[in-house]
Amino acid sequence: MDYPFKNNVPDPLLSGDELPTFKFELEKSQGRVDGGSFGKEATVDQLPISKGIAGVSMRVEPGVTRELHWHATAAEWAFVLSGRCRTTVIDPQGNSEINDFDAGDVWYFPRGHGHSIECLGNEPCQFILIFDNGYFSEFGTFSITDWIGHTPPAVLAKNFGLPASAFANFPKQEVYFTHGAPPPEIAPLPHSGMLRSPSNTHRYRLMANAPYTTFRGGREWRVGADEFPISTTMTGVILDLDAGALRELHWHPTSDEWQYVISGQVQVTLFGSRGRYRIETLNAGDVGYIPQGYGHSIENLGDTTARVLIVFNTGHYQVIDLSQWLAGTPDYLLRDHFAQAENIIAQFPREDLFVVEKKST
Repeated sequence: MDYPFKNNVPDPLLSGDELPTFKFELEKSQGRVDGGSFGKEATVDQLPISKGIAGVSMRVEPGVTRELHWHATAAEWAFVLSGRCRTTVIDPQGNSEINDFDAGDVWYFPRGHGHSIECLGNEPCQFILIFDNGYFSEFGTFSITDWIGHTPPAVLAKNFGLPASAFANFPKQEVYFTHGAPPPEIAPLPHSGMLRSPSNTHRYRLMANAPYTTFRGGREWRVGADEFPISTTMTGVILDLDAGALRELHWHPTSDEWQYVISGQVQVTLFGSRGRYRIETLNAGDVGYIPQGYGHSIENLGDTTARVLIVFNTGHYQVIDLSQWLAGTPDYLLRDHFAQAENIIAQFPREDLFVVEKKST
């Protein structure tokens, strides 16, 4: 029997006679709730096919901060859906960066970089977090309150040069969402009194730029390591599909694909070899997942533009479109493969379509 391979390791989940579901209704899940703030995640626990990428939808209210923490086993790529927020981050060289983000902006934190996220202004902020490890859980991060709360007071006293009694009223458990006054509009200096910025910024203004590609049927914004050098393990895309448009059948040779529908309703197809084919309908707030190398397409089923956030677990995006493949193949091979007459093969596209717009009636 032929087995699909991921990094040369057989994946039993993808070796069956039928493809497993690749859809999860993220925004309908419960997650972790603190008043009007929440974190909802999609890992292999919720979506078993998604072994290469995990995702989180997070909403933070004014005066709330996702506390200081780091991720031991995953880098974090994020897209701000609404509102404003501020991040602080420190890297292994001791450089620190404080950035303010608006809707449409992106950040990237390499594995192990300590950071926090706080809401700015008087309106809640919501963002989508994507991690380059499908087994990673946002609720298993390394949080500062958890660490301090479980370290013996004598160790803390020696570490900080303070009496052990100074830590008597510190939290004993992870806080996760901290509560306080809204932060100042102008970010103050770090506790050290000095800001040393890293050579590569953690912030990229994706939607403030012109689309990477504009085509009949939609638009695409894309950012990877070439445009955003710190983002070495992930590439992000915002794909707008006009009503009825189809992101054509294609595959990605070097990465998995994680999808989050921002608006609209789309139909996603998945081809997994050996006659296995599956179709899922994704609505706003739903997540889709495509394993590396699997054929797929995305079609807008609605009457208005659909917007999809798509993230790949590679800093350097690669794709092969079906129309591109066939256009690069001699006609005699196409005739023999499909057992069709020359006049039928002559009608096939002679260039990469990428997106096919809805035909007018």
